[in-house]
Amino acid sequence: MAKKSKKQQAGGTPATVALTAAGVAFTVHAYEHDPAHPSYGEEAAEAMGVSPERVFKTLVADVDGTLTVAVVPVAGTLDLKALATAVGGKRATMADPAAAERTTGYVRGGISPLGQRKRLPTVLDASAAAHPTICVSAGRRGLEVELSPADLQTLTGAVSAPIGRP
Repeated sequence: MAKKSKKQQAGGTPATVALTAAGVAFTVHAYEHDPAHPSYGEEAAEAMGVSPERVFKTLVADVDGTLTVAVVPVAGTLDLKALATAVGGKRATMADPAAAERTTGYVRGGISPLGQRKRLPTVLDASAAAHPTICVSAGRRGLEVELSPADLQTLTGAVSAPIGRP
């Protein structure tokens, strides 16, 4: 069952609320966010003492005019061509940050694949299946949730595809 602080029990983020409502087992990991750190994902991995291959970042791309979520390990980068192919598109570019924030309801560096304002097509990098649990943003900088890749895939309706590059 989830480990939550009193603040999270009182409401939490849309991501933790969605996980609780779904009855999914998850663990919340909080850490002090350093605004000077060059990478949100690497900072999370370091702060939690978790391998960067198990910490996944949530990126929003524009695939042929449709905002699409890509969930890839922080240890690598997103292959935009592979993302487009995974959702049957032709061309992908990174989404405008303001559009990503407006559509998901989260701020950059804290975008979670869960509990978004508008459900977007989602692709989870195939490497997630190699781990019993992975960590993704819980919806705010300095807050991560750990859950099984299968639960993440089910809750987001994600397809699994090799979209990350080392």
